Amino acid sequence: MNTQRAKKPEKQWEVIGAFKKAKKKITLKDIVKILLANRGLKNPKARDEFLNPVHPKDLSLQDLKISSQAINQGIERIKKALKKKEKVIVYGDYDADGIAGTAIIWETLDALGLEALPYIPERFSEGYGLNPETIKSLKEKDPKLGLIITVDNGIVADQAVKVAKELGIDVIITDHHQKGKTLPSADVIIHTTEISGAALAWIFAREIRQKLKVKKPIFGDGLELAAIGTVADQLPLLGSNRSFAKYGLTALNQTQRPGLKALLRNAGIKEGNVGTYTINFILAPRINATGRLEHAIDSLRLLCIRGHREAQRLALHLNQVNLRRQRIVDEVILHAQKQVERQVFKGAVLVAHESYHEGVIGLVAAKLVERFYRPAIVFAKGETFSKASARSIPGFNIIEAIRKLESFLEGGGGHPMAAGFTIKTEKLDEFTKRFEELSHSLLNKKVLTPKLRVDLELPFSLLNQELV
Repeated sequence: MNTQRAKKPEKQWEVIGAFKKAKKKITLKDIVKILLANRGLKNPKARDEFLNPVHPKDLSLQDLKISSQAINQGIERIKKALKKKEKVIVYGDYDADGIAGTAIIWETLDALGLEALPYIPERFSEGYGLNPETIKSLKEKDPKLGLIITVDNGIVADQAVKVAKELGIDVIITDHHQKGKTLPSADVIIHTTEISGAALAWIFAREIRQKLKVKKPIFGDGLELAAIGTVADQLPLLGSNRSFAKYGLTALNQTQRPGLKALLRNAGIKEGNVGTYTINFILAPRINATGRLEHAIDSLRLLCIRGHREAQRLALHLNQVNLRRQRIVDEVILHAQKQVERQVFKGAVLVAHESYHEGVIGLVAAKLVERFYRPAIVFAKGETFSKASARSIPGFNIIEAIRKLESFLEGGGGHPMAAGFTIKTEKLDEFTKRFEELSHSLLNKKVLTPKLRVDLELPFSLLNQELV
């Protein structure tokens, strides 16, 4: 593949479904079958599950690839904490999925009568996931801290879990990110890649309530929060994710949470009109904004708050922070795009600068992928350490590629399409060179050609109200 200045190639049209020549007249039913088959739904059972998803309350642990043994061990450890009157920390992530999941678990433990507190790390001083120094600080503040439950993080937190164990703190990990080569030495690991972090938290909370006969929290079981996490984390809305999206959206349109009602009201969205677009482009950006620029604890407060006046104040604050976030993103995107256009890339696009705000580099990486249709890694360059956020294209597993250069990393994790990590700034140039070479060897013309997926060609005679 010849090296060239990065520019987005023309989309290749790909007509997926085609009618077989047949004597009979094509019907609406035939069209629906093709539309569903194009989404991998080819047998009657799969089609029925897509059109009529099972309610999340009826999803089995086996269907979700969650260990029932791990769930039972987690519940037994919670029972022990209740009996011993231990302090419990629910340790979440600072994105919409992690914040929503943290709210679900915390509200469930609070309804159980546990002395539990939610904790969201501060992005800039503590970074993503379990932090060893934070754990030490939490134990110093409260010697009765005996259990930490992670939400949407922890599956690669080997060192932090070791520190917790040394301090006499047990750890239950709930996470949906990809596992590393070794698992942390946590007391319980509840893991699946089938659903979002918030949905996994919802399933764990469901099992806690059923096994321990807990009453539902004041705002219900939090299914609307699981929907926010599922949609905001960009998971394909098929199978169990579709269940959480469909029934969670119903719950979201009927939510009694003052914070969500205030957030929707301030955005001019009428209750009853909330769909996936509303989550993706209105709710999630506002919930994410505090974690990007300030401290995500305000977003968590908004989800759990009971007072309407405070809910309104928090909703306005989130809106203002999001507007500031938009201005910063626009500035960084403009600078990063100019950097990319001045360079010649063989593989992935990698850009770094001291001025880049680490809270927005993931959004910038996504925009570079959209603009140039190549995997992209954006670095917020620091004096000693640099933070990176990566986004990918179909056919290129970005976390797998990054882990091939694991010796450069100080920590990180992610999915095939998105990842984040920390690296020593002195290693940045060498990592950039090596990753570009590695990605060049894995990216071919087929992967680098964006597809415009066309479901099927139709004669004009079938374009009618019945089809709509």
